Amino acid sequence: MVGMQPALDMIGIVAADVAASLAFYRRLGVPFPDGADDQPHVEATLPGGLRIALDSVEVIRSFQPDWAPPSGGARVALAFLCDGATGVDATYAELVAAGAPGRVAPFDAPWGQRYARVADPDGNDVDLFARLP
Repeated sequence: MVGMQPALDMIGIVAADVAASLAFYRRLGVPFPDGADDQPHVEATLPGGLRIALDSVEVIRSFQPDWAPPSGGARVALAFLCDGATGVDATYAELVAAGAPGRVAPFDAPWGQRYARVADPDGNDVDLFARLP
């Protein structure tokens, strides 16, 4: 490669319903701007500078007309560090109560974490974890 080494700068998520995805990720603390629920592209900058973006299906199809959502299982999951084991449990309960499908109920994993998994509004895996003492 010539010049600057590529650097991960943004994670993009295709959302069938941007407003529903905004609500889901805001519950996890992603600082998406207020008033963006009807926007086709929305970005938030996370601590450390990494950005996360939501794009409507229409935005993606504007430059890739044959785009279709993947079928089968997810290959990538976003993982959110929670405030201890009780934070994992509380966050899981809040998201499930708000309609997120619970995929893996909280448990103490053999790799030393309190761990759980939910799905976002588009079926993407979202892990919740905290290091166990």
